[in-house]
Amino acid sequence: MTDDLYHRSTQYINGKLVPSHSAAKIDLVDPATEEIFGEVAFGDAADVDAAVQAAKAALPAWSALSPKERAAYLLKIADAYEKRIDQISEVVSKQNGTPIGLAKAMQGVVPANYRFFASLADNFEPEEYTATSAGDAFVIRQPVGVVGAIVPWNGPQPLIAWKIGPALVAGCTAVVKPAAETPLDAFLLAEVFDEVGLPPGVVNIVTGGRATGAELVKHPGVAKIAFTGSTRAGQAIAEQCAKDFKKVTLELGGKSAGILLDDVVLDDFKPFVMSALTPNTGQTCRALTRILAPRERYDEITDFIAETMASIPLGEPTNPSNFYGPLVNASQYERVMDYLKIAVDEGAEVVTGGGRPEGFDKGYYVAPTVFKNVTNDMRIAREEIFGPVIVVLPYDSIDEAVEIANDSDYGLGGGVFSPDEEKATEVARRVVSGTVAVNAAGCPIDVPFGGVKNSGMGRENGQTALDAYVEYKTIYRSPVKA
Repeated sequence: MTDDLYHRSTQYINGKLVPSHSAAKIDLVDPATEEIFGEVAFGDAADVDAAVQAAKAALPAWSALSPKERAAYLLKIADAYEKRIDQISEVVSKQNGTPIGLAKAMQGVVPANYRFFASLADNFEPEEYTATSAGDAFVIRQPVGVVGAIVPWNGPQPLIAWKIGPALVAGCTAVVKPAAETPLDAFLLAEVFDEVGLPPGVVNIVTGGRATGAELVKHPGVAKIAFTGSTRAGQAIAEQCAKDFKKVTLELGGKSAGILLDDVVLDDFKPFVMSALTPNTGQTCRALTRILAPRERYDEITDFIAETMASIPLGEPTNPSNFYGPLVNASQYERVMDYLKIAVDEGAEVVTGGGRPEGFDKGYYVAPTVFKNVTNDMRIAREEIFGPVIVVLPYDSIDEAVEIANDSDYGLGGGVFSPDEEKATEVARRVVSGTVAVNAAGCPIDVPFGGVKNSGMGRENGQTALDAYVEYKTIYRSPVKA
């Protein structure tokens, strides 16, 4: 049995690293070099069952703690995680190609995430008394039970925190299934759990692929699934959860529109080209990959975005000066390259990029790409590409811009940019989406996040984050007659 930083034949179950039941392995490939650098176990049904049973066994004692007692562990996790930010960032970057500067920024917010979820315990009342027209009642918020948390490869640690943070405060226990591409950082998180003395079985980790996740979703001991990933996978999960009447939260894909109003100041908009349009080399579900520009400024805006993207340093993820890196794996690289061909075949025109960048013979690199002469019925305007690819569409009026923005199967993110904040906000109100930013990028932890339409169901984060992890029980009483 091997078990070092890059070679794992174990699962983290009941507070220990235990040999995986499955002998199958997943090779880990460095996306910058295309070379295998490690491997992990491909967990099977027996591994999943062992983890779920451990979580079930830990549930009674964990849920018996008060919310503030549970929150105290999250505060300890935040402190211990902070000491490992550099190490976790390097491991994440090696696995998925995220440039190291961005990887550190993403890990840097994780402690704050755990601290925010811990703060929710201050106002979390497991039981409330209320008078009713027919007597009195107790409204009880009980933990839903064992949570299956399935996270993607593009931002694994923040998204684990988004799920297990509120779950633990609510009194649930969990089984985490990391993405096949990014399992190693989960073991570093397990070290954090050990350091802070998290009770065994409260959080368990099983590595593997889609089949592993499917076993977790259908396991009868799992009461709730919290999933972030593709719309196709989300549909399969929703179908299984519906059969089992199992609670589910799905944060899925997006094809979000960024509306630039006619008075937009391009120098002010420039920082958003990377942070809002192409974060993480475009591998972010909320990225604004459809830019809507007023027709009278269409060429000016298109050229500005293209020039800005072309000027952003691209290359080896370990170099802190680079802000674009490789795509995560060969299949994603091939997918994006296929879309570049589809775009040209549909009649779109390449403004910059359009293929593999010069000088990169190895690695899953795609040149940052901008297309113009795009219409909203083209596949590149309707389907999620998940790479550094932007399409720019013209509009003649605000009404038309809103109509184009809403003419989408997705509704995860959105953005409106203008120096007139009130005007931009009124446009944002009309966009059908779970979140819309005005002159901003990112998603603050203290407000709800999630999508509509094919972008998912349910919400994470914000003050209501605990609602996804509790069941409401009402005990009502009629007055006793003398």
